[in-house]
Amino acid sequence: MSSESEGRFGYCGINCSECPVFIATQRNDDSERERVAKLFTEQYGEVYKVADINCWGCLTESEEIFKYCKICPIRKCARERKVKSCVFCSDYPCEELLKLFKDYPKAKENLETLRRKRNVT
Repeated sequence: MSSESEGRFGYCGINCSECPVFIATQRNDDSERERVAKLFTEQYGEVYKVADINCWGCLTESEEIFKYCKICPIRKCARERKVKSCVFCSDYPCEELLKLFKDYPKAKENLETLRRKRNVT
């Protein structure tokens, strides 16, 4: 899962390379940021501004990560436990991940693929 052609993954298995915030940041595309801000404001009932649509992925050390990612409990936990991916955590899969997997089953698939590739038990 680590090659660029396979994407860039968050601790939880979400593919950042498919995230519209990450894509707009990579392309430095303000019109895409504007579109995503409008879409997310409509979808999530919270106001998002163009300036909020910046993210280099949750594994970055940069402060430039998406508004939600800054407060994400999964990201916070993984960083505290110093794991490169939740699949390497002794508590995998935890309650937070199980909740996420209901909405993002692909995240679970990605983590399970990593688990098989790395022979994690």
